[in-house]
Amino acid sequence: MSNGFSILVIDDEIQIRKLLEITLEANGYKLLFAINAKEGITMAASHQPDLILLDLGLPDQDGQVVLKQLRDWYQNPIIILSVKSTEEEIVKALDSGANDYLTKPFRTQELLARIRTALRGSFNQSQEPIIAFGAITVDFVSRIIKVKDEVLKLTATEYNLFTLLLKNDGRVLTHQYILKEIWGNAYAEQTQYLRVFVAQLRKKIEEDPNRPKYILTESGVGYRFNSG
Repeated sequence: MSNGFSILVIDDEIQIRKLLEITLEANGYKLLFAINAKEGITMAASHQPDLILLDLGLPDQDGQVVLKQLRDWYQNPIIILSVKSTEEEIVKALDSGANDYLTKPFRTQELLARIRTALRGSFNQSQEPIIAFGAITVDFVSRIIKVKDEVLKLTATEYNLFTLLLKNDGRVLTHQYILKEIWGNAYAEQTQYLRVFVAQLRKKIEEDPNRPKYILTESGVGYRFNSG
């Protein structure tokens, strides 16, 4: 049975396309396929899929370039699937607008979870003035955050950091992206500065700051918010 979501796969590997076809269709997704960059961009424009799975090693164009071209007009989630696994490559893709990045080979259950999270963040979180999850309630209008009905005392910076992560629920945000958004370009390399603020925020919202449930670390890359 269809779940109503369509996914465009841009990948030239026939084995990967077959695996994705079996896995995703079995979970209710409508699949579209493109085997190169030109075909992928055309199909993205004509079909407007709910999510794109993009390989970086395309035969006719660098996937990083395709990602940037898509982000000029395509607003829905893009998840990278690639054999390239260096931190540099991952950070570059995330900073160019990818929502997530999985290296091949990947576990199908992990891919399904990442897809669900990306779609949830795209279609639900960003539109609601009040969001509730777990024991946390966030009112964007009044700028009040409550944990177990108790109002949190956050500094302006902590609030801005928390809401930036929450509004990108499920998306990996790089250290540089967060630092630029919250503190400006001059702080783009101050990862230790960010680490201190994340630690402070975790102490206030996490039941166990040493085993965070909401603000997850993507080692060497950045942070991902997980509302559950």
